[in-house]
This record gives sequence, structure tokens and C-alpha cells, in this order.
Amino acid sequence: MIHRKPIVALVTDAIAPYHEGGKEQRYREVAPRLSRYAEVHVYTMHWWEGDRTMTQDGVTYHAICRRIPLYTGGRRSVLQALLFAFGCLRLLFQHFDVLEADHMPYFHLFPLKLVALVRRKRFVVNWHEVWGEQRWIEYLGPAGRVGVWLERLSMRLPDCIIADSPETSDRLHEQMIRDVPVVVAGNGVDLALISRVPPSTDSVDMISVGRLIGHKRFDLLIDCVALLSTTDTPLRCRIVGDGPDRESLHAQADRLGVTHLVEFRHDVESRTELLSLVKASRLFVFPSEREGFGIAALEAIACGLPVITTSAPDNFARDLVGRSARGVVCDPTAGALAAAVASAGSGEDNRLDRGGDDWVAEYDWTAVTERVAGALMLRPSKDLEPPVSTRSSALDPDLSPGPVAAR
Repeated sequence: MIHRKPIVALVTDAIAPYHEGGKEQRYREVAPRLSRYAEVHVYTMHWWEGDRTMTQDGVTYHAICRRIPLYTGGRRSVLQALLFAFGCLRLLFQHFDVLEADHMPYFHLFPLKLVALVRRKRFVVNWHEVWGEQRWIEYLGPAGRVGVWLERLSMRLPDCIIADSPETSDRLHEQMIRDVPVVVAGNGVDLALISRVPPSTDSVDMISVGRLIGHKRFDLLIDCVALLSTTDTPLRCRIVGDGPDRESLHAQADRLGVTHLVEFRHDVESRTELLSLVKASRLFVFPSEREGFGIAALEAIACGLPVITTSAPDNFARDLVGRSARGVVCDPTAGALAAAVASAGSGEDNRLDRGGDDWVAEYDWTAVTERVAGALMLRPSKDLEPPVSTRSSALDPDLSPGPVAAR
């Protein structure tokens, strides 16, 4: 008797390398590896040129709506969210055995729940972070109460939730109106790729990677560079990424007179180049005030760098950095950041001598995929091996256009 592989439908409005971020990197890494367990189909916007459907690295990609900008004025576009949600109704006519969706931007979870009910299939949602009332109000003002309601109502929809971190799992349980099983399967790193990449010959004192957007707090990093510039040992900083705050950050560096110390790289187009630049740096600084996980920080730890981040309450990367033998967690102020950078850069912090970070192996993408497969109730096929490489296709960040470091 021949048993067919189960079919998994993964729904996310953005994919790499066309748009970069933590969730995009997660799907880029997990989807091909899931092909060991199932036939994998990704439903997204029409990011690529040509037909609405394409297959790469054993994964079939379907465009369920046209490409629409994710952000307007630095905030998530409501129009994009609504049109993508409407496009999700196309899954009523698709064949699948289990449905998994990224939780952002919430609206699409409601039609997907309808699809799951009509098709009588398991509905799983990958949850990156929980905002809560305070952050919604800060983000939208009085209209933020609608966001609070939407977030809490969305938590009632899945049959199971995959949380990116234990902290997100805890917050989900605090906010849930009804009990929904939560499985923790964090983001990860490609340890094999990291081990192969040599450091760039273009070295700097410190580097930071991420999408140039408010909550990443690159403004704090530039203030830190300005403070250090007044000392006997000014440090050169490289910021890799792009986003809506690009012009304002350039203007800030110019206003503070540190343009010669702050190098912006908006043109990094491959993961290999990104990792090479990280390895060529003495320190990795991650000033973000809000992270559901913090892939960039984890990659830097895996590269062997001392990593500095802040103790901001919603920055869950602090838990990864605090676990590192070379990690430093400081107050979310420019002064504290400058002091931590100066100490780590001079080798005065004795945490640099504690040894390696072997625990990072538990975050290898293959291990993460196994946990995701468990949440989707999939079993590996004994006759199939995981894909050897996901680096030779149109979705290959080394071969495709678009900046890779916009998380």
C-alpha cells in the first residue's frame, strides 16, 4: 500500500529574500526542511516575477494576492492586511492536511479559521510576540484598543500555537480568553553555513544588524557612538539594514558629527556576506527595545562575538544574550550602552573568559524544524533525507536581489 505524504499549507504575507525579517528567515529555513515530513506549500503575496506559482527547493509557492507594501508611514498597512486576508479565502479551494499561519497581521487568521473549519483541518499559528494593551495604545493611541481586542480574539482561533520563545508562551497564557495548547519552537541559526563563512577583510569595532525602524533603537546606538567619540578610544560602528528610519538615522549621525564613525550598509544582498561582516567585527550591539526572539543576536553569538543588548522589558533577545558566555545585558540608555561597549571592547568584562556557547546547537534550524513538525503532528519519512542545501534557487539570498539584513 502506498502512503502519500501529508500536505502542509504555510501562510505568511512576506517571504525572503524579497522582504527580510525574523519571520521571513524562519520560513525560508523551515519550509525546505519540512519537506522531510510533508509536501510543503507556501501561500503569500506575489513577490516574484512571472507565474503566480513556482517551486523551489522542494517547496511550492503560491501568490494569493498581488504584492502590496507592508508599511505606510513606518506602520503596518491596514489595507495590505485586509487585502491579504481576503486572498486567504483562496485556500478554500486548495488541498492540504494541516494549515499553519504566521500570526501577523492578525486579520488573515479569521478567514483562515473559516477555511480550517470548512475543510475540517488542524489550524496552527506561529506567534512571534504578544503586544498587550500598553503597547497597542502607544502605537495607535485610543484606536489601540481595537488592536488589543483583535490580538486577544485572534488567540482563540488556533487549535495549537507555536511560540517563538518561552516568554511569548508565558504572555500568551496570560492574555488568552480560552486555553489553547502552546508549543515553544524558537527561531534558529544555520550552524553549518556559519562555520563555512570566513570573516570579511573589512573589519570594524562593532556591528549591528536589523530593520531600520523605531523599536530597533539604532538611534540609541548612534548616541552611544557619539558618547564614545569623546573618549580616547572612539569606536567605528557598522549598521547593516534598511527601513523607514534610514534618512533620519543618517541625519542623526550627521547632526552628532559621527558620520566618519558610523557606516551604513543598505546593500547587503546575501546571508554569506552578512555573516562575513559580522565575523569581521569585534562586538555585536543589539539595542532593540522589542524582540520576540532575536535571530540577529543569536547568529552573532554563533559567530563567536561578544553580544551586547538592553534589558528593555519587551526585548526577549536579552535572554539569549544573558545565556551567552560573552553576553552583556545593560540598561536601555545610551550611557549604559556606551559603558558596556567600552568594557567589552577592552576585555575588562570577565564574562569573556567563561568558554564557549555550545547550547546554541539546540537552535540549529534542523532541531527547530523537528519541533515545528511535532506541533503540526507530522512524522518524518524514513525514506527521505533532509534537503542538503537550500542555496541554489531563485529564493537563494546569495543569488536573488534585495537586502538581506532588514530584520
